[in-house]
Amino acid sequence: MTSRGHRAVLTDSGAPLPVPPPTSGPIAILPSPADLHVSAVSDAGGTVAALDGDTRGIVWLDPRDPSGLESALDSAPGVTWVQLPFAGVDAFAHLISAHGDRVLFTSAKGAYAEPVAEHALALTLATLRVLPARARATSWATEPEGVSLYGRNVLVIGAGGIALEYMRLLAPFDVDVTVVRRSTSPVPGASRTVTTDDLDDVLPSADVVMIAAAMTSGTAKLFGAAQFARMKPTARLVNIARGGLVDTDALVDALRAGEIAGAGVDVTDPEPLPDGHPLWETPGAIITPHQADTPEMVAPLLAERVRANVEAFLAESGSGFVGVVDPVAGY
Repeated sequence: MTSRGHRAVLTDSGAPLPVPPPTSGPIAILPSPADLHVSAVSDAGGTVAALDGDTRGIVWLDPRDPSGLESALDSAPGVTWVQLPFAGVDAFAHLISAHGDRVLFTSAKGAYAEPVAEHALALTLATLRVLPARARATSWATEPEGVSLYGRNVLVIGAGGIALEYMRLLAPFDVDVTVVRRSTSPVPGASRTVTTDDLDDVLPSADVVMIAAAMTSGTAKLFGAAQFARMKPTARLVNIARGGLVDTDALVDALRAGEIAGAGVDVTDPEPLPDGHPLWETPGAIITPHQADTPEMVAPLLAERVRANVEAFLAESGSGFVGVVDPVAGY
């Protein structure tokens, strides 16, 4: 099997990757393929086969088994492309680093944007309308609480598919959106874009902070005591990305001290959040168990991502992959 084409593989930002275009060949779907995954490969013109020395592509379906993928890569040294099942690839970071010079990794980033952004909006509205307290109430409350989302300042951390879809859903509320990302390149739907270095400067004006950034070594505990101290006491935090982006102990302290008014989180650190953890009983907190998207929601979306990338895998140009992982940036 020979390498095809001469065009560089590009990341979503347009930056070239130091990996040659993948070579086409049999694709293994592991560890437990469903009919829709097999159909996605075959509909794109690919061939599904058992993992062996001839395997050139792997569709890996288990986000919680990086060691299984590591074993698969060890047993199939001819693999040049791997499709991962989630948008977040932090669990596979060591494999991407180790194999990123010869294997093109693609993720599901952007594929699940609609259901996750919908959940982020639900958590935003729930925290603003004080639904955590209302849901736990056992008597009729008369004191006025809750604020409207209309006309608020919203800070979005990240500029991927989820962030963009969230901003689209926010449009009817006439909010003012600031995006925090690695670069200052303008983002459609945002009134301004700043870098992560400017995060502390834009926090004091935010009514809602929605975290949709990738989890990397550089973003671990991006939100801690210092950041919460700079936020409005009426501000709400929403996290649908990764629990490790937020210092959980600092979040509990900030809510209890009234440094922020509420938090809606679909992800936690640790995860699963243990029974009896203080966050469960912290006023202003609403927790969903990493279910911004469910298997039923994402299965057809992942299948479509697989189909699109198998088409790219088979293309003579070696281009057209969606959700390319940058091994240097880590997402």
